[in-house]
Amino acid sequence: MNANTLPPGMTNADYMARRGAALPRGVGQAHPLFASKALNAELWDVEGRRYIDFVAGIAVVNTGHCHPKVVAAAQAQIPHFSHTCFQVVAYDGYLRLAERLNKLAPGDAPKKTFFVSTGAEAVENAVKIARGYTGRPGVIAFTGAFHGRTLLTLGLTGKVDPYKLGVGPFPAEIYHAPYPCALHGVSVDDAMRGIETLFKNDIEAKRVAAFIVEPVQGEGGYYPAPAEFLQRLRALADKHGIVLIADEIQTGVGRTGKMFAMEHSGVVPDIITMAKGLGGGFPIAAVVGRADIMDSLSPGGLGSTYAGAPMACAAALAVLDVVESENLCERSTEIGAHMQARLRELGGRQKCIGDVRGLGAMVAVEFFHDGDHARPAADLVKAIVAEALKRGLLLLSCGIYGNVLRLMVPLTIEQNVLDEGLDILAASIEAAAG
Repeated sequence: MNANTLPPGMTNADYMARRGAALPRGVGQAHPLFASKALNAELWDVEGRRYIDFVAGIAVVNTGHCHPKVVAAAQAQIPHFSHTCFQVVAYDGYLRLAERLNKLAPGDAPKKTFFVSTGAEAVENAVKIARGYTGRPGVIAFTGAFHGRTLLTLGLTGKVDPYKLGVGPFPAEIYHAPYPCALHGVSVDDAMRGIETLFKNDIEAKRVAAFIVEPVQGEGGYYPAPAEFLQRLRALADKHGIVLIADEIQTGVGRTGKMFAMEHSGVVPDIITMAKGLGGGFPIAAVVGRADIMDSLSPGGLGSTYAGAPMACAAALAVLDVVESENLCERSTEIGAHMQARLRELGGRQKCIGDVRGLGAMVAVEFFHDGDHARPAADLVKAIVAEALKRGLLLLSCGIYGNVLRLMVPLTIEQNVLDEGLDILAASIEAAAG
């Protein structure tokens, strides 16, 4: 049977029963669906039902499902070779992609780039490089952060449930400082004092290799980092010789209205981690950084068997072409402004909507019972997600309390499909809120 041919008569429930028998329960699933096909911002399940996709594979298909240029680029590579292992026999797609990212990354200093397969790998390697460059062990991350599911990246992650439950201990010399969030009473001054408190009580500054920060927190709740915070973090890193790592795995490739979210603040990080939107659905991740820092490890210290796979590199080059030719950074800004306007209008009628925020097309709605910020409404968000699914819209929640809807539509979404999805979202919120 062709891999894309579905057995006749199989339902989502049939597949879910098989899934339960074949997969460990730790592999979560937001919706009890199995996909049969997808195109741009629409997806069809095995029963033939259409859904509007406001998840985009968790901000992966920024260029939409099956963008013809991305598909064509990967198909063109397949007949030549599918794998050599770049560290054994190199190929120009990897090199061209690295050169292109070096030019796109912010800052005037020379850059160097290498590839891995996942965001967690990118973060692990960024930390390894920072430690190799500085000769220091410590890493400071932030509360609410998400950096991956490997043991090191779980250690960096500042959210326990569900990621860290029962699987410690985690690697040593990892510390967490408060992430600034005015909505929850944490100011920029509070965040900076938190770092200084770590320096006083837990680890001296001269033993810290890196700060790692998401310019917009992903799993933590889609909170954009204030520009002042990133600027002061950059100054503190410079003062103490600490490497500043920007985790742009979810925020990169036009998602926030610029190629890199850090550009909104004017802050130039030393290292950037990328993944998700870079491959347009193909697994690829990147570590981009200042050349002198990136060169700190010996030959053989970096690499991975499948890293920078030929089809993924071809797809990523096509993604960057599409972002440029279709003006997707500008479109991201337009989409985000449109979504926020619609949601704020709805918030005027629905007391449960406590905040609407975002950067470009990385938009969040946070829900509270009766508008009380001390009473996060995770149960309401679950009900909204379920109601939206019934009506044909895919949504995903996030946040420490599970009370945030995060909206990450493909940047190529047609305006009529976007508005149809927003209509469903509004109806779902009104139905769930009562």
